[in-house]
Amino acid sequence: MRVISALIACAGLAAGFTAAQAREQVEISQSGVTLRAVLYRPDGPGPFPAVVALHGCGGLADKSGPITPRFEEWGERLKTAGFAVLFPDSFASRGLGSQCGIRERGARASRERVDDTNAARQWLQSQPWVIRERVSLIGWSNGGTTTLWTVRDKTASPGGDFRSAVAFYPGCRDLQKAGWTARVPILILNGAADDWTPAAPCEQIVAAAQGRGAEAAIVTYPEAYHDFDAPNLLVHQRKGVAFSADGSGIVHIGTNESARADALMRAPEWLAR
Repeated sequence: MRVISALIACAGLAAGFTAAQAREQVEISQSGVTLRAVLYRPDGPGPFPAVVALHGCGGLADKSGPITPRFEEWGERLKTAGFAVLFPDSFASRGLGSQCGIRERGARASRERVDDTNAARQWLQSQPWVIRERVSLIGWSNGGTTTLWTVRDKTASPGGDFRSAVAFYPGCRDLQKAGWTARVPILILNGAADDWTPAAPCEQIVAAAQGRGAEAAIVTYPEAYHDFDAPNLLVHQRKGVAFSADGSGIVHIGTNESARADALMRAPEWLAR
């Protein structure tokens, strides 16, 4: 995917500025879509390692602003760890809202979102403040599924590749049917109690990929539900989702403090490898 042009509108990074002021708004034009994104960049000239970060089926933004508090936290944490972090907004860039309750989605994890992911990587690799060989990938839920599709085969996309990848609670059933493997080191983080995107298919594709020589690993956290890394989210039922494990449309989501603490440490370590 060739990045045709990019526009950055930078906010000040002076001491005392709020997190909202520290974010940068980025636009990347590719294949007829102006891909809007949010960038977190460490202070200084760099060059920095970088991460493309992929939102879930609910999208990147919410009523509080251009990015949800969970992704705001991850952006700030990874920035503090020394990464430049780019969150492309696959849904709002196409005029789409939340896709969680929609079966035929306007931006599919296996197609349009893969294109967006590679466009975001190429944009980062074109920046003088990024270490071109050190761009990694992280995604949550539908974005985690996109992560798996993006790195699934042995052939890198034009213009380079990702260094490593982390996928939080992705949907793995379709990838299982596709005989998934990975061409870059990848870590999957799942909850054992997840009734939205169950862990078992992911455990099975990782075992199969390891048998094919892939550097793939998985951690399944006991008693953890979907969204276990979200800050201060009480475990509760969510209704009306399109792809629940049992077909009822009812799932459980919420914070698991022990899983969250481990993931906050483990994911940046994997991305830094």
